[in-house]
Amino acid sequence: MSLLSIDRDLARDSYYAATAPRLETYPSLKDALTADVAIVGGGLAGLSAAIELASSGLSVVVLEAGQVGGGASGRNGGQALAGLACDQVTIEAQLGLDEAKRIWAMSLEAVQMIRQRSEQFGIDCEWQSGYLSLATNARKAGELKAGVEAMAQNYGFAQRWIDAKELPDWIASPRFAAGCFDAESGHLHPLKYCLGLCQAARDLGVRIYEHSAVTALEHGPQVRLSTANGVVRAAQVLLAGNIYLQEIAPDLAPSLSQRIMPVGTYIACTEPLDAARLKALIPSRAAVCDTNFALDYFRPTADQRLLYGGRVSYSTASPRDLRRSMQQRILATFPQLQGLGLDYVWGGFVDISMNRAPDFGRLGPNANVYYLQGFSGHGLALTGLAGRVVAEAIRGDAGRFDCFSKLRHRSFPGGKLMRMPALVLGMAYYRLKDMF
Repeated sequence: MSLLSIDRDLARDSYYAATAPRLETYPSLKDALTADVAIVGGGLAGLSAAIELASSGLSVVVLEAGQVGGGASGRNGGQALAGLACDQVTIEAQLGLDEAKRIWAMSLEAVQMIRQRSEQFGIDCEWQSGYLSLATNARKAGELKAGVEAMAQNYGFAQRWIDAKELPDWIASPRFAAGCFDAESGHLHPLKYCLGLCQAARDLGVRIYEHSAVTALEHGPQVRLSTANGVVRAAQVLLAGNIYLQEIAPDLAPSLSQRIMPVGTYIACTEPLDAARLKALIPSRAAVCDTNFALDYFRPTADQRLLYGGRVSYSTASPRDLRRSMQQRILATFPQLQGLGLDYVWGGFVDISMNRAPDFGRLGPNANVYYLQGFSGHGLALTGLAGRVVAEAIRGDAGRFDCFSKLRHRSFPGGKLMRMPALVLGMAYYRLKDMF
């Protein structure tokens, strides 16, 4: 079964789709169009770039293979966090401390952008400030505390340390040994936010086409993009389809597909809780994530549910009995929720890079095809920033974009046939490490 078929099956029971009805639909492309910029992918990164470009007077076309926000942008855990999926030391090792500080500052801007755009465009995305990072044992608590101290010293980023004695005031769970609280990050309803950005882009004059998969790209001073029933010619192109590009059109950018892998992630949402009972679980109502490599993440929703994610798959195979598996994960963290039903269970794929750092750059002899990928499960905020910096580059100021594009990325080992089994074996090792 193809990745897209698995993805569609996993998406059918999404809490987000059930609580964010689509009031707008967009036609499929059936014409020959020209534009200053063509964007492949109607998720958060593509829509963010479209808003920035259209605001500066450029003509923009967005081509989406399915529905706007139908991929990871509209189905994720809803956690909008500062930083990247990799540690800052990964960035420091490649670019040095000064450039790492610059990227960190941009990641803070990425979180602020969500609040700014929600206010600017009147998007009710259910924003809630606060993020708890929790360690599951003493060793991990020591590592987390060292990281908190390093961020305060090197980046001036203050987080509140929570020791074992204080922890019950922040989380009603026996799983954790210590943690820290970040007041800048937070959580939201990602599909409501994504659909709000889409409406904002449309109001700015962006032409949006759904069910318009790009099947071919011809380089040149004017790039030619082909779909089943139409053509777009543009001076600049942005590829923002992430993991889905290699599935829809494997020859579109073959060098990119070698540097990312699809990872399945799964989420459940409980039936509504009494407000006091939910507040007792997470008094701050913050987003929560543990520090394991194969991590769990969870948060309260605006309608008094617990949304809980975890159990990743590195083989693209759908887990058996996903509902029962997710219920067990919830009870391992909150045993007091025994008997609570799950109203929704869903999943989907994200793209990861080898070092978990984002992979941005340019392609083609004219360097006029840009790409954004490799958000590695940490893209809800960063995709917005990525759209902004690629728009800056398209308009002629590539300073911030090139800060990211200087990051080096390796292809996954094993070639087309063996790289997925190799990744599964590697993840088994990290899961064992998480246990100790």
